[in-house]
Amino acid sequence: MDQRDAQNGQEALAEDSQPTEEHRRENQTDIQSSMQDLLEEEGLGLDFPKQGEIRTGVIAEKKENEILVSIGTKSEGVIPARERDMMDHETWDALEIGQEILVFVVNPEDPNGNVLLSFVRAMEERDWLQAESLLASGDTFEARIVGFNKGGLIVPLGQLRGFVPASQVSALRRVDASGSTPEQRWGSMVGEPILITVIEVDRERRRLIMSERSALQETRETLKERLLDELSEGDVRVGRVTSLADFGAFVNIDGADGLVHLSEISWERIQHPREALRVGQEVKVKVIGVDRERKRIGLSIRQLLDDPWTKKVEHIKEGQLVEGTVTHLTKFGAFARLGEDLEGLIHISELSEQRVSHPKEVIHEGEVLTLRVIKIEPERHRIGLSLKKVDSPKYADLDWKTTLAEVVEETHEEVEEPGTGVRMVQAGIDDEDVDIEPEAEEDRTVTEKEISIETENEDSLDSDEPEGDVEAQESEAEDQPPE
Repeated sequence: MDQRDAQNGQEALAEDSQPTEEHRRENQTDIQSSMQDLLEEEGLGLDFPKQGEIRTGVIAEKKENEILVSIGTKSEGVIPARERDMMDHETWDALEIGQEILVFVVNPEDPNGNVLLSFVRAMEERDWLQAESLLASGDTFEARIVGFNKGGLIVPLGQLRGFVPASQVSALRRVDASGSTPEQRWGSMVGEPILITVIEVDRERRRLIMSERSALQETRETLKERLLDELSEGDVRVGRVTSLADFGAFVNIDGADGLVHLSEISWERIQHPREALRVGQEVKVKVIGVDRERKRIGLSIRQLLDDPWTKKVEHIKEGQLVEGTVTHLTKFGAFARLGEDLEGLIHISELSEQRVSHPKEVIHEGEVLTLRVIKIEPERHRIGLSLKKVDSPKYADLDWKTTLAEVVEETHEEVEEPGTGVRMVQAGIDDEDVDIEPEAEEDRTVTEKEISIETENEDSLDSDEPEGDVEAQESEAEDQPPE
């Protein structure tokens, strides 16, 4: 009994004398804390580097193929020789002793006990951070094209190489991108400046996508706001066609786009802007509208061109009799061709003195008629014609003078006075037929001149058109297609 008690007492004493694992950890922590406190008190704290960390260091020594950098550890970090092959000569030569640089911690302690650093990785990391910042802010920046592939352009961002896909290249630059090979399409652009913005960043895939179109769009918006304050209707500017659409063409003037509607491109009738314009073409435009609230600029090309319609009708006067061929009939009247590219409208009220329900009651297509010109509207390119006023007494005096002037013109011919070189005009009437006294001959000449002057200065006569509903029907004629 006494022997067992003695044995149990010895085991309990042994257990009490052996520290537990928990006690050992606590003791170790206490020791480390005490050492750290001691180092901090003595100012001997060491900042141990971590893998993947970017630090600022100072070049302590530059050797032939490596650089030693002080980063606050007990020994300098090493930028190995292979880094030199990854840099261009200018960057390597620019590194000098005492210079402060960014370094990336590749390995806090390699097998030789050195801290392995990378200057190139640090620059890349800095550039990735900048790319992410540009993506978040949407800011634009200017760079230079350094290369290309079949899909687009290569543009650097620091040590990174960004890609501008063909779809993100501006329309003006794509105009020059013609050819069947990448060299033909993009080769000539290498070295050119380009304004771009970052639209995608993917570090894992090392993917950096940029856009010139987005950058220019932002720039255009800023420029448009400034341009809207400067522009006034009637201003004439020189611009460049940036794109074509079914409804018109966009023209860049001073960095901002304005729209030339299809109807304002040419005096001739066209179906699509490409019939008259091409992207990249330089054109002169007139400002015809400025909408500051909606930020829109309306432009016109045709208003700076001579109107061919005006020249076509310069020989036609109001009140004049003309010959026209009926081309088609409508419920409000009939159209008659006066020349190759000239057409006028005979309103239904101008067909007859009697009430007419439809033009087909009086005339038919293809019929050649003598018509009276009763209205000319150059701004609207419209000629009003009348059938019922052909024999109107109101125009009798004008018709007589016009006929007489035509007869006088036909009966005169140019002759050259022998030996003088002077060309004379004389009537085609023989002296044997009519004996004219000098005074009478003078009177006849005066009378012809007076007739000529009166004919040239004859004022346009009123058309005697019905008021009210006739004008409304003529306006309706513009919007209705021929039957």
